[in-house]
Amino acid sequence: MTMTDKRPGRPDGFFRRLEQGLREFYVAPYRQSFARAQRDEDDLFMLMVFSESLGVPNPAAFYTLELLPVAYDRFHDWHRRMGMERSPLDHISCC
Repeated sequence: MTMTDKRPGRPDGFFRRLEQGLREFYVAPYRQSFARAQRDEDDLFMLMVFSESLGVPNPAAFYTLELLPVAYDRFHDWHRRMGMERSPLDHISCC
């Protein structure tokens, strides 16, 4: 019997369930840290995209200009998270 043969009495789903259980065991304690790191990275991205509109010089403004339509959908959540009650930009009135 080779290693690739199926062992009798072992269902195929056993290893899949074991893998999912171990992944959940090791990832669960860090899920909040991963989410916070992702949110911080998204906030930095939004700042880079909207920095020229906010009055901050951006040397990559030419490259981030084409990303503005993609970022408009998330702009309201971002400026609320940054502590701004109203939109700081005149041309975006989301509130």
